[in-house]
Amino acid sequence: MRPLDVGIGMCAAILAVGVLAGPAHAEEQGPAMDLRAAGWTLKETGTTARFRGLAAVSRTTAWVAGSKGTVLRTRDGGRSWQDVSPPGAVAEQLELRDIEAFDARRAVALSIGEGEASRVLRTEDGGATWTETFRNPDPRAFYDCLTFFDARHGLAMSDPVDGKFRILATDDGGRHWRVLPGEGMPEALPGEAGFAASGQCLVSAGPRDVWLATGGGASARVLHSEDRGRTWRVAESTVPAGDPARGVFALAFRDRTRGLAVGGDYRAGQASPQAAAVSSDGGRTWSGATTPPSAYRSGAAWYPYSGGTALAVGPTGTDMTTDGGRNWRPLDAGSFDTVDCAPDTGCWAAGEKGRVARLERR
Repeated sequence: MRPLDVGIGMCAAILAVGVLAGPAHAEEQGPAMDLRAAGWTLKETGTTARFRGLAAVSRTTAWVAGSKGTVLRTRDGGRSWQDVSPPGAVAEQLELRDIEAFDARRAVALSIGEGEASRVLRTEDGGATWTETFRNPDPRAFYDCLTFFDARHGLAMSDPVDGKFRILATDDGGRHWRVLPGEGMPEALPGEAGFAASGQCLVSAGPRDVWLATGGGASARVLHSEDRGRTWRVAESTVPAGDPARGVFALAFRDRTRGLAVGGDYRAGQASPQAAAVSSDGGRTWSGATTPPSAYRSGAAWYPYSGGTALAVGPTGTDMTTDGGRNWRPLDAGSFDTVDCAPDTGCWAAGEKGRVARLERR
């Protein structure tokens, strides 16, 4: 969807548990933290960029990507950040809304926008150099999100073109991309698109399952593919839609069956009732949270090794669930757009004005 100042990319309407070598593989493992005694600790980044792309590799290593072509990387738990921004992205002030990292050296970033503004960039040397591996040639396409199943196989999604969401695929770690045939994709609803708000409108779990979140149409839907994006099944969520500013903004799947959806109405001051939903059957059906977050949430992540614990973030704060998404309670009042947890339980959040934080014991 087209980008707004508040960070959505809403199309025509308003102007990960991978394999061992997969994205965000843990450098080390550790015990799960008791989140009742935890909170976000801000890490000074030295920039005012807005970070909507985030890849948590471990407790010590994370990548963030955002406005004005900015990419930062830390390898010391956020004590220091290296500016590894692609020079071309900085020169053109690209909006980098998603980044997927395989480790401290390899990452793939997505810039959003109409036509050629949608691009994929790849680094193999920790951001010292970047290669542009895809530039969208179709002025009708607008890419929102990126996901990887493992170190080779990944997908990106565009808002509907000719009435269907468009899927881009790679089989070599993002070096080359191709548009998948659209025969297996259901028709999009009028006004339906994806939100480029947190890099989580397209998420995967395991070697073949991927889910796509929508908004802007008459209902907020979740599309699921079991064959890496070739064929899709669609289900309605309980998150309110019916307006260009409403819908599902982020998905998180703990495995191929247990999933969360969060969203609402991104406009400040607008109510966001029923802003979270949960699925226990791989996204075939969704039920609304009994106690949802009190406001719009743009990002979500499961906390490793904890059963039903997950986090949801947005401009007005962070919420936590310990029962698989049925009930949420406030955890923190700070503004964040996206959240990600590494397999070693290192959780990171990022957002406006250069804000990046790590979840730590208080």
